Amino acid sequence: MLSPAERLARYETAFAGIDAPFAFVDLEAMWSNSASMLARSAGKPIRVASKSLRCRALLRTILDRDAGYQGLLAFTLPEALWLARKGLGNLVVAYPTTDRGALRELGALTAEHPDGAPVVMVDSVEHLDLIAAAAGDVAAPIQVCLDFDASFWTAGSRVKIGAKRSPVRTPEQARALAEAIVARPGFKLAGMMSYEGHIAGQGDRIPGARLKSLAITRMQRTSYAELRERRAAAVAAVLQVAPLAFVNAGGTGDLERVATEPAMTEATAGSGFYAPTLFDNYASFRLEPAAIFALPVSRRPGSGTLTALGGGYLASGAGAKDRMPTPYLPEGLRLDTLEGTGEVQTPLHGKATGGLRIGDNVYFRHAKAGELCERFNTLYLLEGDRIVDEVLTYRGEGQCFL
Repeated sequence: MLSPAERLARYETAFAGIDAPFAFVDLEAMWSNSASMLARSAGKPIRVASKSLRCRALLRTILDRDAGYQGLLAFTLPEALWLARKGLGNLVVAYPTTDRGALRELGALTAEHPDGAPVVMVDSVEHLDLIAAAAGDVAAPIQVCLDFDASFWTAGSRVKIGAKRSPVRTPEQARALAEAIVARPGFKLAGMMSYEGHIAGQGDRIPGARLKSLAITRMQRTSYAELRERRAAAVAAVLQVAPLAFVNAGGTGDLERVATEPAMTEATAGSGFYAPTLFDNYASFRLEPAAIFALPVSRRPGSGTLTALGGGYLASGAGAKDRMPTPYLPEGLRLDTLEGTGEVQTPLHGKATGGLRIGDNVYFRHAKAGELCERFNTLYLLEGDRIVDEVLTYRGEGQCFL
């Protein structure tokens, strides 16, 4: 792994003469992260989360490079349909859709390619009603995936830990919904999904917070033990109703756990390719920063302070300091506690300010992965200290899916 000084030297050489702001992906770091994820999944196929990359060229490259990656987990149905039109297959939409126009298009695509059209997510009969009303009479059944709740209930089932997703929590509820799906001639049950975001997306090694880290570790261990048994029972119950082409679970943060679950046929990962700052705080693995953006130094308002242009690229989630981008290189820079990262400027303090001049670059890391691509039309691809390509993001292709 390169030192920060060595990384900075590479970036400065590669981008000499290119004006910031710009974003790039360090391919050597990305492929190192990929190798780590494949090793942790222990041979279980990984479905790539497209919203974590938001770059069609990189999605295609990843899928073509290693057979360990099989298929895409899309964010919205319009995104999945667009990717399908661009030649990408084996698509599952991770969240239920209410887009009636897209559902009509899905019905037409399913008629043309019954087994190749995107699979849409459902967690209630109400979803089935909406899909049926929107798609109308279909020539072939629309494929759906049953979303099973992975959250953890504590304190006598009074406190819920985890994302507020599917209402289908018990094996009995999963079987009942599976029976409702197969009873309808316009639908085919293709798979099941269960995402434990409070484990896969929550770091357990928080700097300067030993007690909090211990509490997170204990919660995750207890929750996973309960979840492993519950969702295995749910899969068994659904299999009594219909065969399943896939059973999906997990994320970048818990691939090694999902790898040990016989009931799960595949895992999901996406953020691990780019390695945003929210994935720095895991005890079980380390990733290399791969997706970076650069801002130019535009002012020096006082001694020990400089101002970078723009930078207010806040990550989604509950508003907190950990949702702001982090100054990465050169080392020795910190955000202003009053201004943070702003729409028009980002003030920076620290020892490294003395070595930077107006027009120099400051390199940042985003808190999350693919959301960075909503701010840039292209990504430079870096190998060593050379730019080897420039590829379009979703935004650069004129696409905005939510």
